[in-house]
Amino acid sequence: MSFGRGAERDVERGFPHLAEVRSALTTLYRELSPDRVRGFGVSVLPVDVAFDDDEDLTAGVRRIAGVMVRHLGLPDVPVEVRFREMAEAAWVEPSDGGAYTVELNQRFDAHRRDIGAVLAHEVTHVFLHRAGLSLTDTGADEILTDTAAAYLGCGWLLLDAFRQDALTSQKLGYLTPEEYGYVLAKRSLAIGEDPRVWFTSPQAYDAYGKGLRRAEHDAAQPPLVTAGWAARRGYEAQRGLARSGRATPGVGAYRFEADRDGAGQRVVFDCPVCAGRLRLPVRGPVRARCGVCRTVLECDT
Repeated sequence: MSFGRGAERDVERGFPHLAEVRSALTTLYRELSPDRVRGFGVSVLPVDVAFDDDEDLTAGVRRIAGVMVRHLGLPDVPVEVRFREMAEAAWVEPSDGGAYTVELNQRFDAHRRDIGAVLAHEVTHVFLHRAGLSLTDTGADEILTDTAAAYLGCGWLLLDAFRQDALTSQKLGYLTPEEYGYVLAKRSLAIGEDPRVWFTSPQAYDAYGKGLRRAEHDAAQPPLVTAGWAARRGYEAQRGLARSGRATPGVGAYRFEADRDGAGQRVVFDCPVCAGRLRLPVRGPVRARCGVCRTVLECDT
């Protein structure tokens, strides 16, 4: 896991990995099952990962690692903790004898408030590995891990670890702050849990707001009935062009294609919850169930 510290310009911002993040959400629902994903309905709470000033460092790391292990439903076995000089922030892996080995950069002795965020990422690596979801491409695997940590209820700490002042900035993980906000907002819209009450970083609060606006935009695209007036007018215009064979490919968040028998049209769009692909006949109001996350969607095609 990366541990970034430096000038403000060193922190990547915006949504450069949005396609990969959306793909990761689809993967979680498809490979873990909707019921299992929704089983993580309560996040890790701040009180569970707080680090007292007088708490022994090793004991505290072991305690917080246990919180993450239990939250993700991993085997609750002993945790071995080591500190050393390393380029990375941390490593966590199952070791021989049925324990977890946690290696932390020794700089965290002076950054104890971020240990929970680091362990959220690293223990999620273990969770995904055990679920058979580890990816061979390192970059894609790290994005999947950050997305899973945030969406499954322990990764809000990764966004809260984003802090800036006049001289320095810090960000943990591989997603941008806004992308963390997007994933957390997707979770919030799906289960009704608002993580903003836990943020201690003003920058995290701002990044979450930008991610929330992007997530709300996903939920207000045609053919969903929650789409606004302007979006519906654009959709209806494209629908008319599609019927005449003159639709512009890939307009907005949807596209039109011919039915398999060529007798009608279908609209193709992404589920606002899991980003799975849906194809519906163009015939007016319809209630559709996403085949990936099983969310029931009210649409007007």
